[in-house]
Amino acid sequence: MINPAKLPEVEILAEQFIPDNVLFYINKGTMHCYDGNNTYTFKAGEYAIARKNRLARYTIENNEDGFQPFIFCFDEPFLKNFQEKHKIISPSFKSVSTFIKVKKTERIPNFINSLQSYSDHSGKIDTAFEDVKYEELLIILLQNEPELAGIFFDFRIPEKINLEKFMNHHFSFNVSINRFAFLTGRSLSAFKREFKTIFNETPNRWLVQKRLQEAYFLIDKSNKKPSDIYLDLGFESLSHFSFAFKRQYGVPPTQIIKS
Repeated sequence: MINPAKLPEVEILAEQFIPDNVLFYINKGTMHCYDGNNTYTFKAGEYAIARKNRLARYTIENNEDGFQPFIFCFDEPFLKNFQEKHKIISPSFKSVSTFIKVKKTERIPNFINSLQSYSDHSGKIDTAFEDVKYEELLIILLQNEPELAGIFFDFRIPEKINLEKFMNHHFSFNVSINRFAFLTGRSLSAFKREFKTIFNETPNRWLVQKRLQEAYFLIDKSNKKPSDIYLDLGFESLSHFSFAFKRQYGVPPTQIIKS
């Protein structure tokens, strides 16, 4: 589990695959989240659940006091033990959103404030109290919104979904082909076969071409700077992006920018 932590002041948090359900509490600053379909904004004093087996990208805004979230990761072994201990039946959860805002309750900010007595200077909970405090937090969440059990105690792996739709919405996320296969409910071999049938191209080549097409559009039509878009389009470095762009279009991306 990830302990509640105070993160350094940054402007962009790397995109990521969310392997476990996470509760985050924004103590200072503002965080914008994007999951390939929707954008969500969370401000100081707000808290939400980021659902497991999803892709997300984060951008933050510092206020005068910086940016400070508290992050709680509920891994599957902990949740299974909790469910067995408390005899919880998991109902279905209707919303398909990646980020679920938790209904306001004074108990959650009070819980956050109480952590100071159990945490070290870095914000990590003392190991002796870790499971106890996580259990306390989960009880608060479930008493506040019993339907959240449908998120926390859903241990299924992703089901097979529309591959073409998913890839067209999530091509800009810089994750492995294995991860794309898992998220669309397929084995790697089945994913590659179906991908070739749909797009008439290998996944790796299609991803690069799709990202470069989007880059060309953003630079040419929206006058975006290459340095402002390469990370959002799944490229690991500006030099890698520029090299791939020139190889595809014959000119570096800077030559496309309108004066």
